[in-house]
Parts: sequence; C-alpha cells; structure tokens
Amino acid sequence: MESPLKHIDTKEVELPDTVFIRDIESRVFQSIAIQCLSKIEGVSLLEGTFIDSLLGRDPNDRVKGIHVDQDSKTHSIMIKVEINIAYGVSIPEKAEEVQQKIAKEIGFLTGLHVASVHVIFKNLIPCKNSLEDTTKKEMECLEV
Repeated sequence: MESPLKHIDTKEVELPDTVFIRDIESRVFQSIAIQCLSKIEGVSLLEGTFIDSLLGRDPNDRVKGIHVDQDSKTHSIMIKVEINIAYGVSIPEKAEEVQQKIAKEIGFLTGLHVASVHVIFKNLIPCKNSLEDTTKKEMECLEV
C-alpha cells in the first residue's frame, strides 16, 4: 500500500507559512487624493499659512488638509479632506464627486477598502467672472 504522505513536499512541513505584509504610508494616500482633486474643477487644497513660511516649514513636508487613518485589522482607510470651493458651485454635488473619485482611485491603486471620505469645505474661492459681472452690473446701474 502506498503512503499518502509520499507526494507531499517536505519543504511545506519544515518551513512555516509565509506571511506577506504590505504597508502603505499616509503620504501615498495624500498624493493620490491630491491627484484626484487636481482633476476636479471648482475645488482647491488649503494653502500653507503665513506662519508656516515664517517658521521655514517645507510645504512639501506635510500635505495640509488631507488626513489619513489606517485600520490594519480590517485593511481599510478613512480619509478626511479639507478643501476650498469656488463660489456658485453646488456643495452637495461637489462633495459627492470628490468622495467618489477619491474612494475609487484609492481602492483601485491600493487594493484597500475606503471606509470613509470625509469632505470639509473650509473656505469659499471668489470667482473672478462673478466679480467682473457684478462690477459691470454696478456700472450699468450707475449709468441709468
């Protein structure tokens, strides 16, 4: 009678199971989010403050306004993005567009589950065209 263990590779018995570990730094997620935001019209990232420039902080050293929390147990991430939005742009529609693009891109590139994308609108960007239109309208009103 033939032994069933005859066909087993002895290396599988002698060596423990191989564990593959993949760590992704927060900067990678921040860079992906920046790339996504650069493709969306009507929003911009927060800029460095005057104090940052006085203290000599490198703006490339830390991305302002993009915070990433990773949960290694569930292999998921939570992202908080603080951005500015242009005046006249629908905030709910823009929030959904930002959330969808960031979640899709990060999920595709990293293979991790995006548990949440929290968008915080910090400031309003005045639209140059709306300022020019307002000035023209005021001038027209003065002429009448």
